[in-house]
Formats: sequence, C-alpha cells, structure tokens
Amino acid sequence: MAKAFFSLQKFLRRTQFLLFFLTAAYLMAGSLLLLQRTRLVIQQGSRGTSTNQALPGPDGMAGVGIIDPRMLQNPRPGPRLLVGMDALQEPALDQRHSPRWLVSRNSELRQLRRRWFHRFISDPEPMQTAGLKAMKHAAEHKGTYMGCFSDDSRERTLKGAVFYDLRKMTVSHCQEACAERAYTYAGLAYGAECYCGNKLPATASKPEECNSECKGEKGSVCGGVNRLSVYRVEELRAGARRRRNVIYRGCFRAPENLTDTFPASLIQPNLTVEMCSEFCSKKEFPLAVIRGQECYCGYPTGHFSLHDGADGLLCSGMHNASSAAEGKYCLVYQTPVQDTRCTDRKFLTTKSKVFVALSSFPGAGNTWARHLIEHATGYYTGSYYFDGALYNKGFKGEKDHWRSRRTICVKTHESGKTEIEMFDSAILLIRNPYKSLMAEFNRKYAGHLGYATDRNWKSKEWPDFVNSYASWWASHVLDWLKYGKRLLVVHYEDLKQSLIPKLREMVEFLNVTVTEDRLLCVENNRDGNFKRSGAKQKDFEPFTQEMKDLINRYILTVDEALRGRNFTGLPREYVPR
Repeated sequence: MAKAFFSLQKFLRRTQFLLFFLTAAYLMAGSLLLLQRTRLVIQQGSRGTSTNQALPGPDGMAGVGIIDPRMLQNPRPGPRLLVGMDALQEPALDQRHSPRWLVSRNSELRQLRRRWFHRFISDPEPMQTAGLKAMKHAAEHKGTYMGCFSDDSRERTLKGAVFYDLRKMTVSHCQEACAERAYTYAGLAYGAECYCGNKLPATASKPEECNSECKGEKGSVCGGVNRLSVYRVEELRAGARRRRNVIYRGCFRAPENLTDTFPASLIQPNLTVEMCSEFCSKKEFPLAVIRGQECYCGYPTGHFSLHDGADGLLCSGMHNASSAAEGKYCLVYQTPVQDTRCTDRKFLTTKSKVFVALSSFPGAGNTWARHLIEHATGYYTGSYYFDGALYNKGFKGEKDHWRSRRTICVKTHESGKTEIEMFDSAILLIRNPYKSLMAEFNRKYAGHLGYATDRNWKSKEWPDFVNSYASWWASHVLDWLKYGKRLLVVHYEDLKQSLIPKLREMVEFLNVTVTEDRLLCVENNRDGNFKRSGAKQKDFEPFTQEMKDLINRYILTVDEALRGRNFTGLPREYVPR
C-alpha cells in the first residue's frame, strides 16, 4: 500500500512539473500570437489614427510608437508643422479625406513594417548558406578585388571622387560610379562610402578587418572602420566610356604661362578632345584645356577662373597651328573627374558660440544652399528635422541633434516668435513664390529629384496647396524680419546668378575664412546631388488668375517689408506675373 502511494505521489509530481511546463509554453505561444496580431493591426492602421504614431527611424526602418522630441516642440497643425517630415505635413485626418501624399506616405510606412515583421518571424539563414551567398555576391562583382587597405581620412589616396549612400550602397554601384568617372580603383568603407582614385593605398590591412556589410547588399563587404575594400575597375572603363560625360565649358583666353597655371601637360600630334580628357582624367584633374596640339590639366584658379569667356569663333580653328589668334585662346572641357579640393567636411571641433539658422520656405533651395555652405566652409550643416534621404546622400548633420552646436548652421522652415528667437542670427533664403510652390509640390509627390504628374497638378489638391502655402511663404519672411535678431537676406535668384560673391558673403556672415580656390571648387561642383534633371515643361499653366492675384498681393507685401527694414527688395522678376 505504501509503495503504491509513493508511486502515485511520484507520478503526480512529474505530472505537476509537466503541467507547469505546458502552461508556460501555452502562455508564451499565446503572447507571440497576440504580438503578431497586434503588429498586423498596426500595419493595417486605424483610419482615425494620427500619422505621427509611426515614423521612420534614422536608418530608414519604421519604428512603432517612436516620436522625435523635436516633433513635440511645435504641436500646431497646418503647414508650419515640421515641413521636413512627409508624414507630418498636415494634421491627422481620416485617410479618405487626407491629402494624397499623406496617404501614399502611410502606405509606404506600412510596407516597411511588413518587411520588418517578415524578417522578425523568419528563420535565420544558416551560416553555411550565408557564406555561400557572400561568395556568390563576390563572384558577381565585375572589378578585380585588390584587398583590404587602411584609410586615413586626413591623407586619402583614393580622393578623386567621394560618394555616400547610407541606405543602398553596393559594390557594383561604387565600381560603376568610379568607372564612369574614368578612375582605376574603387574603394568602399563603413558599408556606405565610396572613394575613387588612380593609385592604390599604401598600407594593406588584414582581410578580416574589412568587415562592414554593404548597406544595400547583404552578404557583401564594403570595407570597415578606417578600412577600404579596394577593387580595380579599369576593365569596366571601356564600357563606361560610352556613358561618360565630357562637358564643353567654352573658349577662353589662355594664361600667359600655361605650364605654371596647369600642373600636368601633354603634347600630342593629332590631339583630340577624347585623348586630352582621358589623359587629364587619369591625372585626376577636372579640367582639360586644349591649345593646338597641347593638352593641359588642372583646376579653376584665380589665374584661370573661367568667368570671362571669349567668342567661340576665336577657338574655331584650334587644331590649325596658324589659327586661334596665334595661340592666345584655348578650349576648356570638364572631365568626369570630381574637383575634390572642397569635398572634405567635418563637425565643428568646439561648440559654436553663435547659433545660426539657415531659414527658408520649403522649396526655396535650402538643400542646395546647405551643399554650397558645407563645401565652402568644410563643416556640416544641421537640421531642425531629420530627412533620411538627405542623410543617406552625405548630409551627416541631419542625424546630429539640431541644438548640438556642432554644425555651422541649422536648416529650418519654422516661423513664429518662439521658434525664431531660439537663434542668435540667421541666413534668410528667399525664392520666387511661384517657383517655391512648384518645387515643394514636386517634392511632396515625387521626392527631392522627381516631378509631380499632370494629374497631380490638375487635381483639387493643387489649388488647396496654393491657398494654404502661399500665405505661409509671406508669413515666413515677415516673421523672420520681425523677430530675427541678426539677419542676412539672400535671394535664391541672386545666389544662382552670382554664386561666388553671394557665397562669400554668406561664409563671412558665418565667420569662416575660405580661400578663393575653395570657392572656385564649390562653383565647379555647384549642383550637388539634389538638382532635378532639367526643367520639365508643362503644356498648361498651373496657376489660375485667382492664384496669381493672391500670390502677387503677398509678393508686394513682402517686398514692402524688406525695404522697410533697409534690405534689398525682391528681384524684379517676382512681380507681378
């Protein structure tokens, strides 16, 4: 009897442990199922849910319930609410009635969440398979892998061109970019940075030190921390030559002593533009200069600034030794090589004592002005917002806190007394409202480089956009004139037409000293990465007469306010259309 009772007690103890284990497993399974359903509900999104419940994180992935503290500083709805963030352009609305760009943005966020959740619940790839995949990617790369090399940011060997893409960088993308610009080597670092040049780095490193996965290609290595994965791409250059751009800059009076002005030269019978451009590209110079059978390579300098062009007829017979005004004139071409004298940038080593804003209405060229300022001063610019597209293309100040004072100035579209008085001084960038409204509308529908479709322009949202944003264009300028402590007013059109004088004025306002050669380098790289290709012409006038009457009234108001503060009035092309 006692033995039977003992056996029963032992069985019940085991059963109790088993039941406890099964209960715990059941609860865990239920929790995972609940988590999965919750995330699926979040993906679908409630129609009454505010859009700022889910915002893209700095690395491009969507974070659930993550809100940047900067978004809480100006909770007012309407256009003033964080224009830099597509998801927060308008107050939370029912999606059936919200602007089409907001619905599109929400759909994009849902797709990001779905991909994230799919990766979360998928089984991890076996290490052996991952290794084979990495080998497969390596085999697909067309260049010849030269090895892992040390990278010194102060004395780079591969400095002919520099590209950033912190989201989509691949080995092939870097190789093709360098090949198209006539370079021999392509080097990748930090998983996202691409460097081009014609000389191998001097110091080799251990292969395992290049261990950063490419941001846009799983299983491929794109260098490491202060390490370059270097490929030889010379064999790709033949195919890239067809796509390579050699730009004619014009006919110019030749300097008195060409050998002193240009560091490299070549004398070649039957010299052609392609031969000279190829020679200068190998020497890593952005200018190819031809005079008769002579080819010279160099940069724009104070002695040869390319500002005073000559009549093209004076260069019409350049390859005839007795023509071209006895060799006093030369033909100038822009090679595919990037002018790198002004591409180095960094954060301020000490906190800035003066907190400077770069303020503009959206679509007024703020990104372009930042590109110019960064390359002229050598320091990053910051932003009141976070724009992942800009960060991914090299605007590293986007990720820095806007009040860190580690950047030379801070982009903002804000207006209002509180937002303006946070800054000690500001560069106020103003652009023609007609052009600004169209640029911002294009950005909302098609991103930084795209164009809205004719259907977008003819929709109901275009007049709604003009009615709300036109008044904001005026109030933005008026508020900064009223509350700004120390202002430098810059007109976009003046900056575009007289880049170096206006840029020098902006740099001096920022209390930075730069050389003439650096400013000429900026002029040589003036467009940057966010210039829309060409001016897409529409076969209709997007502005109705009612819109023009409204905008023209705002133009006259702003012009009067500027003159009342002893600033230069708006350019004459603004008023009225």
